[in-house]
Amino acid sequence: MTLIDNPRGNYRFLSGIAPYSCGVVAMPGFEIIRVKLLRPLPLQGAVFELIAAYLASVGRPIQAICAMELRIPEPLSFDGFKELNDEYQQMLKDRGLLLGDVNPVARTNIAPSEIELKQPSVYAFSYTAPVADGFVSPSFIVAGAGDLIDQTDLSPSAILRPNETSVDAHEEKVKAVMEVMQERLFGLKGSWEEVSSINIYTEIPLRSLLVDSVLKPAGRAALQGVTWYYSNPPIKGLVYEMDMRGVRKELVVAL
Repeated sequence: MTLIDNPRGNYRFLSGIAPYSCGVVAMPGFEIIRVKLLRPLPLQGAVFELIAAYLASVGRPIQAICAMELRIPEPLSFDGFKELNDEYQQMLKDRGLLLGDVNPVARTNIAPSEIELKQPSVYAFSYTAPVADGFVSPSFIVAGAGDLIDQTDLSPSAILRPNETSVDAHEEKVKAVMEVMQERLFGLKGSWEEVSSINIYTEIPLRSLLVDSVLKPAGRAALQGVTWYYSNPPIKGLVYEMDMRGVRKELVVAL
C-alpha cells in the first residue's frame, strides 16, 4: 500500500483496489468529519446530489468526500459484488471523485441482519474540512476489511477457512482482520491512541474473542469500547468485518 495525495479533496489515501481505497487521512490544516444519515438513502437515487448540496452549504466541494458507508439488503455473490462495485465506481467517476483512474475514497459496505432493506443505500459519509481552532492530531478512517486471506483478491479462494464455524476458526478470522486494521492504521501514520471508534460487523459470537483478539491488540484504543453491528460482510461466505476511525466530529443529519 502506498500513501497518495489527493489535493482536490485535502486528504491522502492508502492505495487499494478499484472500488475503494484502504483508508484516508486528512492533510495538515484539515480534519475529517463523519456524517451519519438519519435515514439511509438509496445509492441509485439522488443521494450524491443531496450530499453535494449539504457540502456546498458548509463551504466544501464534492471532492471533499473521503469515505462512504453503504448498506445492502443481503450478502452478494462475488460476481454480484463486482457488479455493485462497477456501478458505484461509475457513480464516483461521474461526479469527479476519482483521481485519474484511481479511487481514493475509502468504504465500508455491510449487509444488516434482521433488518429489511430494499436496496443498496448510503448509511454515512465523511468529508474533509479546514481546521479552525488549531487542532493538529491526525484525522483518519480505516476502510472496512473482511475475513479474506488477501484483501485484493475478491474471489472464493481467498476466504479464510471457509465454512468453518469453530471457535478456533473464528479466532483466526478475527486476528487476521485485526492485523489488516493495524497495517492500514500504521500506513496512514496513525496510532492506536488516536483511534476514536472501532466497529465490528458480524453475526458470530464475540464474547470469547473480544479480549485477546481485539481489545488487547488495540491497547489504549480499547478505552473507546467496541461498536458491534449485528450484520454480515457484503459477500457470501465472509462472516467478519471491521473498520476504524480517528475523528473528533460526528454528526447525524437528514438530507
